Amino acid sequence: MSEYGDTMIEEDAAATESFDIDGDGIEDATFDTNGNTYIDADYDNVADGVAVDTDGDGVSDELHLDMDANGTFESQSFDINGDGYVDEIHSDTSGNGVVDQVSSDYNNDGRIDEVASDTDGDNAIDTVMTDTDYDGFVDEISIDSDGDGEPNTVLTDTDGDLFLDQVETTPEGYDPNPGSQEAPAGTDGGIQSSTGQVL
Repeated sequence: MSEYGDTMIEEDAAATESFDIDGDGIEDATFDTNGNTYIDADYDNVADGVAVDTDGDGVSDELHLDMDANGTFESQSFDINGDGYVDEIHSDTSGNGVVDQVSSDYNNDGRIDEVASDTDGDNAIDTVMTDTDYDGFVDEISIDSDGDGEPNTVLTDTDGDLFLDQVETTPEGYDPNPGSQEAPAGTDGGIQSSTGQVL
């Protein structure tokens, strides 16, 4: 409240929210329409995100993003631990209305540490790319090609040179202990060569 002569004037005490959804250190442009705050990260007059205040308290609690710049808000960000920073982004990359990719920032440094994707549309994660040492570069990719929940191929950058230099594979349907429970591990298991031939 401020006083001007004998007249009391109520001032707007609501804080203005600011956003930097592209992480470039520059505050994004915003405009309000119908109670929603639209965010223009690259100042091209096209919304890159929309912040929604679902409970009407004046603070946005949902953030929807157009991460592929196609004009559709296909991603939603979440502050899982309540610290005010985005921890996860859930995306519908196929446009079918179902989340098929989850990007996570585990150490709150503002960079994605892991991207888990359902690439074949069966509603199960089959590819996971991870930055295990938090240096901003992927150093492990796990692929579950047969949908059993276990990776069949793991590619790893073992020496930090940004090249995935180690590949571990397990053939689809591989049973390290076929036949009898008493059989030694790996007997009669067969190994798949790089040409696909079972040896």
